[in-house]
Amino acid sequence: MSDDGRSPLQNLLAQRIADLPETRDHYDGLLRKKLETTGKPLWDVERGKVQKPSPRVLRAMEEVLGFQAEYLVDFVHPREDGSRRVEAGHASTVPEQPSARTVDGGETAPVIRLDLSYSMGPGTDLDSSYIDGEAFQFDIGFLRGLTVSPPDRLRIVDGVGTSMEPTFHDRDLLLVDINQRDLNAQDRVWACWIFGLGAVKRLRAVGPDRVLVISDNPNVDNQEVRREDILIHGRVVGSIKRH
Repeated sequence: MSDDGRSPLQNLLAQRIADLPETRDHYDGLLRKKLETTGKPLWDVERGKVQKPSPRVLRAMEEVLGFQAEYLVDFVHPREDGSRRVEAGHASTVPEQPSARTVDGGETAPVIRLDLSYSMGPGTDLDSSYIDGEAFQFDIGFLRGLTVSPPDRLRIVDGVGTSMEPTFHDRDLLLVDINQRDLNAQDRVWACWIFGLGAVKRLRAVGPDRVLVISDNPNVDNQEVRREDILIHGRVVGSIKRH
Protein backbone atom coordinates (compact mmCIF):
# COMPACT_ATOMS: atom_id res chain seq x y z
CA MET A 1 0.00 0.00 0.00
CA SER A 2 1.09 3.59 -0.60
CA ASP A 3 1.23 6.24 2.10
CA ASP A 4 -2.41 7.19 1.47
CA GLY A 5 -3.53 3.58 1.95
CA ARG A 6 -4.17 2.96 -1.75
CA SER A 7 -2.60 0.10 -3.64
CA PRO A 8 -0.40 0.63 -6.72
CA LEU A 9 -3.21 -0.79 -8.89
CA GLN A 10 -5.74 1.66 -7.43
CA ASN A 11 -3.41 4.57 -8.13
CA LEU A 12 -2.61 3.35 -11.65
CA LEU A 13 -6.28 2.95 -12.63
CA ALA A 14 -7.27 6.24 -10.99
CA GLN A 15 -4.63 8.11 -12.97
CA ARG A 16 -5.60 6.45 -16.25
CA ILE A 17 -9.31 7.22 -15.77
CA ALA A 18 -8.46 10.83 -14.87
CA ASP A 19 -6.69 11.12 -18.24
CA LEU A 20 -9.65 9.70 -20.18
CA PRO A 21 -12.60 11.76 -21.49
CA GLU A 22 -15.37 9.79 -19.72
CA THR A 23 -16.20 8.85 -16.12
CA ARG A 24 -15.36 5.63 -14.32
CA ASP A 25 -19.00 4.57 -14.55
CA HIS A 26 -18.82 4.82 -18.34
CA TYR A 27 -15.83 2.46 -18.54
CA ASP A 28 -17.42 0.11 -16.00
CA GLY A 29 -20.39 -0.04 -18.39
CA LEU A 30 -18.10 -1.04 -21.25
CA LEU A 31 -16.50 -3.69 -19.05
CA ARG A 32 -19.90 -5.10 -18.11
CA LYS A 33 -20.70 -5.63 -21.78
CA LYS A 34 -17.29 -7.12 -22.56
CA LEU A 35 -17.27 -9.43 -19.53
CA GLU A 36 -21.01 -10.15 -19.66
CA THR A 37 -21.36 -9.34 -15.97
CA THR A 38 -23.57 -7.14 -13.81
CA GLY A 39 -20.69 -5.99 -11.62
CA LYS A 40 -18.50 -2.88 -11.61
CA PRO A 41 -14.88 -4.08 -11.88
CA LEU A 42 -13.28 -0.62 -11.72
CA TRP A 43 -15.41 0.48 -8.77
CA ASP A 44 -14.60 -2.79 -6.97
CA VAL A 45 -10.89 -2.03 -7.29
CA GLU A 46 -11.31 1.62 -6.34
CA ARG A 47 -13.13 0.81 -3.08
CA GLY A 48 -10.73 -2.03 -2.23
CA LYS A 49 -13.27 -4.84 -2.58
CA VAL A 50 -11.09 -6.55 -5.22
CA GLN A 51 -7.32 -6.24 -4.85
CA LYS A 52 -6.11 -8.71 -7.49
CA PRO A 53 -8.55 -8.99 -10.41
CA SER A 54 -8.26 -12.10 -12.55
CA PRO A 55 -6.22 -11.99 -15.77
CA ARG A 56 -9.48 -12.17 -17.76
CA VAL A 57 -10.80 -9.02 -16.06
CA LEU A 58 -7.44 -7.26 -16.37
CA ARG A 59 -7.24 -7.96 -20.09
CA ALA A 60 -10.69 -6.46 -20.56
CA MET A 61 -9.54 -3.39 -18.60
CA GLU A 62 -6.46 -3.14 -20.84
CA GLU A 63 -8.62 -2.98 -23.93
CA VAL A 64 -11.23 -0.58 -22.54
CA LEU A 65 -8.72 1.79 -20.90
CA GLY A 66 -6.14 1.71 -23.70
CA PHE A 67 -3.25 -0.07 -21.95
CA GLN A 68 -0.80 -2.20 -23.90
CA ALA A 69 -1.67 -5.88 -24.03
CA GLU A 70 -0.65 -7.77 -20.86
CA TYR A 71 0.48 -4.60 -19.06
CA LEU A 72 -2.08 -4.87 -16.24
CA VAL A 73 -1.76 -8.67 -16.09
CA ASP A 74 2.00 -8.42 -15.51
CA PHE A 75 1.46 -5.52 -13.12
CA VAL A 76 -0.91 -7.49 -10.87
CA HIS A 77 0.26 -11.08 -11.45
CA PRO A 78 4.03 -10.86 -12.07
CA ARG A 79 5.81 -14.11 -12.81
CA GLU A 80 8.26 -15.32 -10.22
CA ASP A 81 11.10 -15.40 -12.75
CA GLY A 82 10.30 -11.89 -13.98
CA SER A 83 9.65 -13.05 -17.54
CA ARG A 84 6.85 -11.60 -19.64
CA ARG A 85 3.88 -13.53 -20.86
CA VAL A 86 3.31 -14.80 -24.36
CA GLU A 87 -0.24 -14.47 -25.66
CA ALA A 88 -1.50 -15.91 -28.96
CA GLY A 89 2.07 -16.68 -30.02
CA HIS A 90 3.37 -13.13 -29.52
CA ALA A 91 5.70 -11.98 -26.78
CA SER A 92 4.36 -9.16 -24.67
CA THR A 93 6.28 -5.91 -25.05
CA VAL A 94 5.07 -4.34 -21.83
CA PRO A 95 7.35 -1.50 -20.69
CA GLU A 96 8.23 -0.70 -17.09
CA GLN A 97 5.74 2.17 -17.21
CA PRO A 98 2.61 2.84 -19.31
CA SER A 99 3.46 3.81 -22.86
CA ALA A 100 2.72 7.57 -22.68
CA ARG A 101 5.73 9.63 -23.75
CA THR A 102 6.40 13.32 -24.13
CA VAL A 103 6.87 15.15 -27.40
CA ASP A 104 10.39 16.07 -26.30
CA GLY A 105 11.30 12.39 -26.29
CA GLY A 106 11.23 12.42 -30.09
CA GLU A 107 9.98 8.84 -30.24
CA THR A 108 7.71 7.77 -33.07
CA ALA A 109 5.29 4.92 -33.73
CA PRO A 110 3.84 3.58 -36.99
CA VAL A 111 0.14 4.08 -37.74
CA ILE A 112 -1.42 1.90 -40.44
CA ARG A 113 -2.89 3.79 -43.38
CA LEU A 114 -6.09 2.72 -45.15
CA ASP A 115 -7.59 4.16 -48.33
CA LEU A 116 -11.34 4.69 -48.05
CA SER A 117 -11.61 4.95 -51.83
CA TYR A 118 -10.75 1.24 -52.16
CA SER A 119 -13.49 -0.60 -50.31
CA MET A 120 -13.36 -4.37 -49.95
CA GLY A 121 -16.99 -4.52 -48.82
CA PRO A 122 -18.71 -4.03 -45.47
CA GLY A 123 -16.39 -5.93 -43.14
CA THR A 124 -16.65 -6.08 -39.38
CA ASP A 125 -13.88 -3.52 -38.88
CA LEU A 126 -11.76 -1.02 -40.79
CA ASP A 127 -8.93 -3.48 -41.36
CA SER A 128 -11.22 -5.99 -43.07
CA SER A 129 -12.99 -3.32 -45.11
CA TYR A 130 -10.22 -1.37 -46.82
CA ILE A 131 -6.89 -1.95 -48.49
CA ASP A 132 -3.75 -1.23 -46.46
CA GLY A 133 -1.33 1.43 -47.54
CA GLU A 134 2.08 2.36 -46.16
CA ALA A 135 2.39 3.08 -42.46
CA PHE A 136 2.98 6.66 -41.34
CA GLN A 137 5.38 7.46 -38.50
CA PHE A 138 3.91 9.84 -35.89
CA ASP A 139 5.44 11.48 -32.86
CA ILE A 140 4.08 9.59 -29.84
CA GLY A 141 3.56 12.81 -27.91
CA PHE A 142 1.41 14.14 -30.75
CA LEU A 143 -0.72 10.98 -30.72
CA ARG A 144 -1.11 11.14 -26.95
CA GLY A 145 -2.48 14.65 -27.36
CA LEU A 146 -5.33 13.17 -29.42
CA THR A 147 -6.19 9.96 -27.55
CA VAL A 148 -4.99 7.66 -24.78
CA SER A 149 -5.31 4.61 -27.04
CA PRO A 150 -1.98 3.06 -28.06
CA PRO A 151 -0.67 3.72 -31.59
CA ASP A 152 -1.49 0.19 -32.73
CA ARG A 153 -5.18 0.98 -32.14
CA LEU A 154 -5.10 3.98 -34.49
CA ARG A 155 -5.58 4.10 -38.24
CA ILE A 156 -4.98 6.90 -40.70
CA VAL A 157 -7.47 7.05 -43.56
CA ASP A 158 -7.84 9.16 -46.68
CA GLY A 159 -11.07 11.11 -46.49
CA VAL A 160 -13.24 10.94 -49.59
CA GLY A 161 -15.75 13.53 -50.78
CA THR A 162 -16.91 16.95 -49.66
CA SER A 163 -19.89 16.14 -47.42
CA MET A 164 -17.96 17.05 -44.25
CA GLU A 165 -16.60 20.39 -45.48
CA PRO A 166 -15.48 22.71 -43.99
CA THR A 167 -14.48 20.39 -41.10
CA PHE A 168 -12.69 17.95 -43.41
CA HIS A 169 -11.86 18.32 -47.09
CA ASP A 170 -11.57 15.75 -49.84
CA ARG A 171 -8.37 13.67 -49.39
CA ASP A 172 -7.59 15.04 -45.92
CA LEU A 173 -5.84 12.44 -43.77
CA LEU A 174 -8.00 11.44 -40.80
CA LEU A 175 -6.81 9.72 -37.62
CA VAL A 176 -9.31 7.11 -36.40
CA ASP A 177 -9.25 5.56 -32.91
CA ILE A 178 -10.61 2.03 -33.38
CA ASN A 179 -10.80 1.51 -29.60
CA GLN A 180 -13.75 3.90 -29.57
CA ARG A 181 -16.66 2.11 -31.23
CA ASP A 182 -19.59 2.94 -28.96
CA LEU A 183 -21.86 5.89 -29.72
CA ASN A 184 -21.33 7.36 -26.26
CA ALA A 185 -21.35 11.12 -26.92
CA GLN A 186 -23.32 13.45 -29.16
CA ASP A 187 -21.99 15.15 -32.29
CA ARG A 188 -18.63 13.42 -32.53
CA VAL A 189 -17.33 12.30 -35.93
CA TRP A 190 -17.08 8.59 -36.67
CA ALA A 191 -15.78 6.29 -39.40
CA CYS A 192 -18.64 3.89 -40.03
CA TRP A 193 -20.78 1.86 -42.40
CA ILE A 194 -24.29 3.19 -43.04
CA PHE A 195 -26.57 0.80 -44.94
CA GLY A 196 -23.42 -1.11 -45.89
CA LEU A 197 -21.61 1.92 -47.35
CA GLY A 198 -18.49 3.50 -45.88
CA ALA A 199 -18.77 7.02 -44.50
CA VAL A 200 -17.20 9.59 -42.19
CA LYS A 201 -20.09 11.37 -40.48
CA ARG A 202 -21.12 13.25 -37.37
CA LEU A 203 -23.65 11.19 -35.37
CA ARG A 204 -26.33 12.28 -32.91
CA ALA A 205 -28.71 9.98 -31.03
CA VAL A 206 -32.27 11.30 -31.42
CA GLY A 207 -34.20 8.44 -29.83
CA PRO A 208 -33.75 5.04 -28.18
CA ASP A 209 -32.83 3.43 -31.50
CA ARG A 210 -32.63 6.36 -33.92
CA VAL A 211 -29.53 8.26 -35.03
CA LEU A 212 -29.20 11.49 -37.00
CA VAL A 213 -26.39 11.25 -39.56
CA ILE A 214 -25.02 14.77 -39.96
CA SER A 215 -23.03 16.16 -42.89
CA ASP A 216 -21.19 19.34 -41.90
CA ASN A 217 -21.56 20.61 -45.47
CA PRO A 218 -24.82 22.65 -45.39
CA ASN A 219 -25.52 21.63 -49.00
CA VAL A 220 -25.80 17.95 -48.03
CA ASP A 221 -28.98 16.81 -46.29
CA ASN A 222 -28.83 15.09 -42.92
CA GLN A 223 -30.41 11.65 -42.61
CA GLU A 224 -32.18 9.89 -39.74
CA VAL A 225 -31.59 6.14 -39.59
CA ARG A 226 -32.07 3.19 -37.25
CA ARG A 227 -29.17 2.48 -34.90
CA GLU A 228 -28.94 -1.06 -36.28
CA ASP A 229 -28.21 0.34 -39.75
CA ILE A 230 -24.91 1.83 -38.53
CA LEU A 231 -21.70 -0.09 -37.83
CA ILE A 232 -19.12 2.13 -36.13
CA HIS A 233 -15.47 1.35 -36.83
CA GLY A 234 -13.87 4.13 -34.78
CA ARG A 235 -13.93 7.79 -33.80
CA VAL A 236 -12.12 10.43 -35.83
CA VAL A 237 -9.80 12.08 -33.30
CA GLY A 238 -7.70 14.29 -35.60
CA SER A 239 -6.91 15.29 -39.16
CA ILE A 240 -4.06 16.46 -41.36
CA LYS A 241 -5.09 18.95 -44.02
CA ARG A 242 -3.73 18.95 -47.52
CA HIS A 243 -2.74 22.25 -49.11
